[in-house]
Amino acid sequence: MDRISTGKSIRIGFASEPPYGFPGENNEPLGIVNTYVVEVLRRMGYKNIEPVVTDWGGLIPGLQAGRFDVITGGLAILQARCANITFSEPMMKSPVALLVKPGNPEKISSFEDIAGKGLTMVTGAGYSMIGYAKKEGVPETNIMQVPGPTEIVAAVVAERASAGVADYLSLREIAKKVGDKIEITDPDAMPEWTANYVGVGFNNDDKDFVAKFNAAQKLYLGTPAMMDALATYGYDEKMLPGDKSSEWLCSNR
Repeated sequence: MDRISTGKSIRIGFASEPPYGFPGENNEPLGIVNTYVVEVLRRMGYKNIEPVVTDWGGLIPGLQAGRFDVITGGLAILQARCANITFSEPMMKSPVALLVKPGNPEKISSFEDIAGKGLTMVTGAGYSMIGYAKKEGVPETNIMQVPGPTEIVAAVVAERASAGVADYLSLREIAKKVGDKIEITDPDAMPEWTANYVGVGFNNDDKDFVAKFNAAQKLYLGTPAMMDALATYGYDEKMLPGDKSSEWLCSNR
């Protein structure tokens, strides 16, 4: 609040993670969460937005170091992250799915299947799916970590991993570009507890601003205007967060 009250921009940090957040022309913040955050800030009276594109692993360290004021993308609200940053209330529910070879030759649809068959999976470095897989019994030696969705697909196509693991929307986005070389499993086959709840990240010193953001968000979340704005990126009513709160998620996820 002190910084932007002097007229300085609100710096939004995000990685290129379609459809949640990605840069357009001149680094314009596009995607589900970016579009949502920019509109909530606009409704709060803030229009001086400065987009800053970085890699996924640099989001939280960059926020803590003061390079960003807000971080977006498909940022799941998790206990480990809540220890380092402050989250807004969740703005979407994001299911997890698996990426497999066509026909799903290993017949896998869950972390339990991967663990039971002793298979190697691949996911993004820093993704919540790493902890989920370990919880379901997948040994760390069977978890390949790569920079992001493109590399996840490449590892499965090259048969270096039997399954790629990420949120369903990211996999669906990348699958459009790959065609019949891969197949996405049914996200409903994954345990409900693996679904991520996405929030917006703020520095721990900015709780006063977060409270104002949450108040503005409450008036916008689920409105026809919001659903129309995000529909182009695949957001629908099934992705509304329901009654889950950031406090509950920080304690239970």
